[in-house]
Amino acid sequence: MRVRYLAVTTVVIGACAIAILAQSRLRIRVYASGFTSPVAFIQDPRDRNVQFVVEQGGRIRAVRSGTVLTTDFLDLRNAVLAGGERGLLGMAFAPDAQSGRFLVNFTDRAGNTVVARFRRSSDPVVADPASRFDLRWGPNGSPTIAQPFSNHNGGHLLFGPDGFLYIGLGDGGAGDDPDHRAQDPNELLGKMLRIDVNVADNHPAGYQVPTSNPFVSGGPIAARPEIWAFGLRNPWRYTFDDPARGGSGAMLIGDVGQNVWEEIDYEPPNRGGRNYGWRLREGAHAHVTSRPAAYQPLIDPIQEYNHSVGQSVTGGYVYRGRLLGSAYVGRYFFADFVQSRLWSIAVTANAQGEGQASGLMEHTAELGGQSEIGNISSFGLDADGELYIVSYSRGAVLSLTGPLAAPPVPSGLRIIR
Repeated sequence: MRVRYLAVTTVVIGACAIAILAQSRLRIRVYASGFTSPVAFIQDPRDRNVQFVVEQGGRIRAVRSGTVLTTDFLDLRNAVLAGGERGLLGMAFAPDAQSGRFLVNFTDRAGNTVVARFRRSSDPVVADPASRFDLRWGPNGSPTIAQPFSNHNGGHLLFGPDGFLYIGLGDGGAGDDPDHRAQDPNELLGKMLRIDVNVADNHPAGYQVPTSNPFVSGGPIAARPEIWAFGLRNPWRYTFDDPARGGSGAMLIGDVGQNVWEEIDYEPPNRGGRNYGWRLREGAHAHVTSRPAAYQPLIDPIQEYNHSVGQSVTGGYVYRGRLLGSAYVGRYFFADFVQSRLWSIAVTANAQGEGQASGLMEHTAELGGQSEIGNISSFGLDADGELYIVSYSRGAVLSLTGPLAAPPVPSGLRIIR
């Protein structure tokens, strides 16, 4: 089975939809600024007025109502090796907000991946650094996931609608995945992992494997039980279409390409065990096929674009808020980091539950152009499901809003002359 895709140069959209969206011009404004290399914007699950901005260098900054607080939420600069694709790369709060737990993903001083658990202190906008526990991986209980090269760390952390933690890991780096790690069932690299971190503080690994993981009972092949999906090159931001806001629960993954193609992958709800094809495929195209896939079929993306358009995809969100207007509800927003471009597509599911993309639109110009949006490293949502852009080069978080509303017509007034 191959999932159908829509190339970025093809725009298929009805005349009525074009008219509606053309009248619904989007705008951005600076929500918070003064950050250094920001890579994530996370809503506080306890306080609707507070968000957290993750800086690649190792700091997490708290923002309240658009004002950056002077005290860091957490400072890991002494533990983090930052630069290039390394650094403090991801953060996620546990679904049980009252536990105060959150997890971070960073590159340690030896260049390896650490997923660490922390708790908040008595002050909810300051973490307790002494609460750190590094998750232990595999039968040997290693506190790190070894990274053979300096790039393709992945780094995103996200809790799914099922309450489990999803960890996207790149293929370990270099070019063309030289050791075929993304197809190696004994490697965690090049995979999407899914684990249950709702365990006691004294649990020796800090997580357990959900029994519903696809490879626990043999799956398509024998593989590490933490693995949820195979065949990813460098998943840079993935999200779920939020069921709590009327979404389907599907996962959409922005997977950074090699030399030619960037891609958006679609995973139907609870459909683990898929193989997205890297390195045999880049986008929907044959790539390095000298060694076989771990298993078939290989799942093609629903959306791709080539390197004449952009060179590094940043995955985003399916919009389910209000400010942009109803015409944008159900549209998936994504960006290219290198070329500072932003698009949206309508995403639906066919009768088999597979994703379909249509109605591609670019929003770069209407948002002020490439210099205004900068290099987009991530997206975020606030407590109302409204969309934010993390501008790495501008050191800012930008809020996305819809068209200006017409002023109300005054009553009880009469023009004399």
